[in-house]
Amino acid sequence: MTHGGHRDGRTAAETLVSALGRRRFLQAALGVGAGSALAAGPAAAASAASGTSRGAGGAGRYSGVLQPGRGRIPGDVYLGSDVDDVLWGYVPSVHARGVARVRSGQTITIDSVSHEGILEDQGRDPVAYFAEHGVRRRDVLDDAVAIAAGYSRTVRNFDVDGPHVVTGPVFVEGAEPGDVLKIETLAATPRVPYGVVSSRHGKGALGVTAAGAPAGISLDEVMPPVGTDGRGSGIPTEYGNVSVFAGVRGDHAVMGSGAGRVRFPLRAFFGMMGVAFAGSTDLTAPEANSIPPTLGGGNIDIRHLGAGSTFYLPVSAEGALFYVGDPHMAMGDGEVALTAMEGSLRGTFRLTVCKPGSGDAPSVAYSYPFGETADAWIPIGLSDPDGSVGGQLSDLDVAMRRAVVNALDFLQHDHGLDRAVAYAYLSAAGDFAVSQVVDRTVGVHGLIRKADLG
Repeated sequence: MTHGGHRDGRTAAETLVSALGRRRFLQAALGVGAGSALAAGPAAAASAASGTSRGAGGAGRYSGVLQPGRGRIPGDVYLGSDVDDVLWGYVPSVHARGVARVRSGQTITIDSVSHEGILEDQGRDPVAYFAEHGVRRRDVLDDAVAIAAGYSRTVRNFDVDGPHVVTGPVFVEGAEPGDVLKIETLAATPRVPYGVVSSRHGKGALGVTAAGAPAGISLDEVMPPVGTDGRGSGIPTEYGNVSVFAGVRGDHAVMGSGAGRVRFPLRAFFGMMGVAFAGSTDLTAPEANSIPPTLGGGNIDIRHLGAGSTFYLPVSAEGALFYVGDPHMAMGDGEVALTAMEGSLRGTFRLTVCKPGSGDAPSVAYSYPFGETADAWIPIGLSDPDGSVGGQLSDLDVAMRRAVVNALDFLQHDHGLDRAVAYAYLSAAGDFAVSQVVDRTVGVHGLIRKADLG
């Protein structure tokens, strides 16, 4: 909305007990242990949650459940995740109709919905799913409940569709193909004090392949363990996938229990920020699948793009058609298990159109995604930037080479460095990291310190 499938919880629980063993199941379910504040509900467990992506500036703090449209809405325009407007598993194409409209330079606040807790392998009933983890109904988001129960824009196919709930698109006045959309994330605020990290059979860094164990590991090292793989049943709740609940305490998340408990800082950001790129008119065309990132951005999964960051994307459609999804409360480089700590966020963005020759965007951004934080420039490389068109390449070497070339082009054309000097500088002082290895199209990003460029 703008202004200006149910489950049998007992069956799903029994499936996870079978897959994990009762002790590990209880550890996952309880998150922080029976003696924690989560036993009394997540609101008691979390008084605050930082939404900062380290090095990106800004902050987001949990101060209560943010039901759709309630609480502080700082943007000039508000967009909710209405069941009739979102796409589930697919991103808008260049033919999509905007569900909100802004002028260049205006801000928009978007209530995003995490897919974790509403997916078919979790029963497609977030009230029942989260109740198993001590979450009260009033702390489950109404828009998540509505989407799980009533989504009908496309026919869901859990084995084919992407998992993400995609909110948008936003029509940005004045944006035309050949421009750049400058996306400033002003805030990324947790809407709930909990999240979920999932690992699914055949996916993730250690997922089993059709040929058996992936290269470099043995079958015994596959995760989730092959003995728990129930995909042959054809029933998602019996697949034996593993979802681990994480509660929020202050500005940290906690998962596990007792001596097996682990605590880590929150770093909220949107794993998915994009503009329309796919040319198909079919809502469920493979090139519109929400999983692989493309030249239009999408499921880019770069943890530095939190509050205070800027993301630049080449525009392919009139109005740019900006969308978001895949809200993350925390993620490590690589996103190895398959998902980050997924949790619904309220984001506020400033959307600005940059015209060619204006100098308002890095030159690379007119043909490829590019990022920026207060301290660093972020060149990006993708293994297959046209997504699923013509096959799917998942080669980190390809992504690395493109990230380096994009860094060289930026240093040479925007900062005047001799290309050989730029190459040497990157080898001496540039930091390149794996963004993610789980999105079919894999990604690498670099960090170039602004202080080094004078």
